[in-house]
Amino acid sequence: MQRGEKLYEGKAKVVYATDQPDQLLIEFKDEATAFDGKKRGTIAQKGVRNAAITAVIYRYLQDHGIPTHFLAQVSDTVLLVRKVKIIPLEVVVRNIAAGSFCRRLGWPEGQTLFNPLVEFFYKDDRLGDPLLTEDHIQLLRLATPEQVERLKTLALQVNQLLQRFWSERGIVLVDFKLEFGQTPTGEILLADEISPDTCRLWDASTGDKLDKDRFRQDLGRVEEAYAEILRRVTSSPAATPAERGK
Repeated sequence: MQRGEKLYEGKAKVVYATDQPDQLLIEFKDEATAFDGKKRGTIAQKGVRNAAITAVIYRYLQDHGIPTHFLAQVSDTVLLVRKVKIIPLEVVVRNIAAGSFCRRLGWPEGQTLFNPLVEFFYKDDRLGDPLLTEDHIQLLRLATPEQVERLKTLALQVNQLLQRFWSERGIVLVDFKLEFGQTPTGEILLADEISPDTCRLWDASTGDKLDKDRFRQDLGRVEEAYAEILRRVTSSPAATPAERGK
């Protein structure tokens, strides 16, 4: 697989063309940003860890029927993926109140939601990625009603799978952000990454935050948190009580 020209460089990743027109390379970076780029820094080994975490989770999701753009991990920091046209929506699934949800609605952090909540945000750095209603999405022609319904369905399926995945590893999945893309035939695939950059992950025993909030909130031990998530992702899941009794 030959790396071609750089097509795009974002806050956390660089995208390259390849010698195959329908495949891309995504390189993960150590740079970190928060608050729409107002806070910047570097998290040592973040690129290596997020690439590995994303690869494991995408394989898990694919094994459970979720269509994704992931093809292979080709180096410590680089993933090979199918080329898709990214839908300009961030799809956020919330299980527990945290972050902007608390600021907007005045809920205390840590309060469990009655049901998982799916929210849509406009992927536009200039506007600060604003929250959208489904009517906004139709007005801006960002996706059709059928596509929006498909995004919601996939997001909730991913949530169900990831809640189990993280629970087996002693982690509470608070919320997370997904992105999706379309193939030339119109198939919608999960894209981008799933990592401590895009998920809120709390230790089930201690409540410690093991995600990017450690960087956002200056909590310290940021590198250690990412390393711990990678360790748990690549370790065998804990046995359930029923399995331990066998």
